[in-house]
Amino acid sequence: MSSSDEIRVLPTPADLFQAAAAEFVTIAADAVRKSGRFCVALSGGSTPKSLYSLLATGKTAAMPWDKTYFFFGDERHVPPDHPESNYRMANEDILSKAPAANVFRVPAEMKDADAAASTYEQTLRTFFRLGSGDFPRFDLILLGLGPDGHTASLFPGTSALAENKKLVVANWVEKFKTYRLTFTFPVLNNAACVMFLASGADKAGILHEVLENPQADLPSQRVRPTNGRLVWMVDQAAATGLSQNIKTRPA
Repeated sequence: MSSSDEIRVLPTPADLFQAAAAEFVTIAADAVRKSGRFCVALSGGSTPKSLYSLLATGKTAAMPWDKTYFFFGDERHVPPDHPESNYRMANEDILSKAPAANVFRVPAEMKDADAAASTYEQTLRTFFRLGSGDFPRFDLILLGLGPDGHTASLFPGTSALAENKKLVVANWVEKFKTYRLTFTFPVLNNAACVMFLASGADKAGILHEVLENPQADLPSQRVRPTNGRLVWMVDQAAATGLSQNIKTRPA
């Protein structure tokens, strides 16, 4: 980890999601103030669902929903109504608050995973008005931490780890025998802010490896915004394996 990383350890999961929601809203308001819009890429998995629910209930400061544009950092290769769809999970909570035109889901129902990835890449290029060789600059990308150190759908040992030109790829994940659609590292590392969320004792071991073992060479360790913030938001249970100097570092 870098000395510039921001580590925030919150006592409980409830505290974690409350703090993450407050940070989310602050980043959104700042982006709208500067550029008139807030562009965010959501993550899937169980951890961010509580964050999405909290934001959707309005129990935080007001979100600029009409100026918020939602994308997805990765998606399962399933239709949008499938139980495993990241879009479906988010749509049950946070996406319903924004205008439908502000939501850009991955067309993961396409039979050809490579075609789905190319289509979503073109969506990004069009929205952000990118030239050849350019990468989008998201105001915020939310990420989770898998038990094997993967993030988005960038799994250890997969081909997507070496991609440095494309924005979105179809990544074959052998252990699941399926493709996953995912942003590439150049997209993640071009964000103004990347926020990792980690909650629970089952994340303690891998969180320690990612933050304190530079020789581990895990996908999550390759997330290094080149001109932006990297923020880790974790609860005390997930932080039990961290050394005291990291847990007590100011955010």
